[in-house]
Amino acid sequence: MRKIIHVDMDAFYASVEQRDDPALRGRPVVVGGSPDSRGVVCAASYEARVFGVRSAIPCSRAARLCPDAVFVPPNFSKYKRASEGLHRILADYADAIEPLSLDEAYLDVTPDKAGLKSATLTAETIRQRVEAELNLTCSAGVAPLKFVAKIASDYNKPNGITVVGPDQIVDFLRPLPIERLWGVGPATAKRIRSRLVVNTVGELAALDANTVAKALGSRALYLWKMANGVDERRVARRSGRKSRGAERTFSEDVDDIRELLGSVRGLSERACEGLVSGSRPPRSVTLKVRYSDFSTITRTSTLKPPTIDPRRIADAAAVLLHRTDAGERPVRLIGVSLSGFEPQKAVHAGQMELPLGQRAR
Repeated sequence: MRKIIHVDMDAFYASVEQRDDPALRGRPVVVGGSPDSRGVVCAASYEARVFGVRSAIPCSRAARLCPDAVFVPPNFSKYKRASEGLHRILADYADAIEPLSLDEAYLDVTPDKAGLKSATLTAETIRQRVEAELNLTCSAGVAPLKFVAKIASDYNKPNGITVVGPDQIVDFLRPLPIERLWGVGPATAKRIRSRLVVNTVGELAALDANTVAKALGSRALYLWKMANGVDERRVARRSGRKSRGAERTFSEDVDDIRELLGSVRGLSERACEGLVSGSRPPRSVTLKVRYSDFSTITRTSTLKPPTIDPRRIADAAAVLLHRTDAGERPVRLIGVSLSGFEPQKAVHAGQMELPLGQRAR
């Protein structure tokens, strides 16, 4: 059995803002656009989450849910520096590190690089160093399987650790709602409930594999194996990314073009996470739209010149949205992705644009 740790920073963007501005500590902080804009929430502090504020909801709605919230514009260069500090720490404990975003990563600590002899002790040591060196907190999940470690890291947030041993996997998974399985969003969960009449991971695991396959199609075996505590994926060091993006599956189908435009802008900002001055700029932006009948289309445009400015990318994605039937047909999922990352030498220095957090004020 492998020893895998999933490390996840706690309310990362908002926590960085609270760390750097003492006046924000203990207050409900929303990182995103202004409350009277079309922007969406990039992150919310735990003080704001108490009021129902979550990432990807419109900032105007966040302001209604939490009238005392402090809205802070995102500063991606600052988050990138904090992320680099996190990964310097992680590199002391594993060679196989798989980043998922700026604020989370898998580590395979089966080879005991730090000589701590225990994955649990390794995870706890990482948490202590993150707090001491970055003045931030993180949570960790320890398990033999990747998706179980990821679920476990969310179990005792914030600033907690959960360990799931090999003989505890099935009992740990059994009572969880099916949404906790990796890759099961609201739409898939609804399909599982309606076609199989199950609500928990344990209930899905108890079904015959053929029954699940008939109801769910091509992904059935993968989901059924996960429900039964099987995950064959390895932690792998990722090389340079060929594309990056973000998607949102709506809890209810959306036909309001203004709400969809707000989501496109928020997803564009998320797709730009980590792109700072000196990053390779993307050449293309692609919009993905999945309608209520599950038909899916994509639209792509070329960024001239290539840019790392989230506002220019959001503007391009918004134009693409108007080239779809969104607003006339209900939409269940929307996504924005960037690709064609240009080498720096291919882009004239005078054409480079800074992301939102680095523009002159």
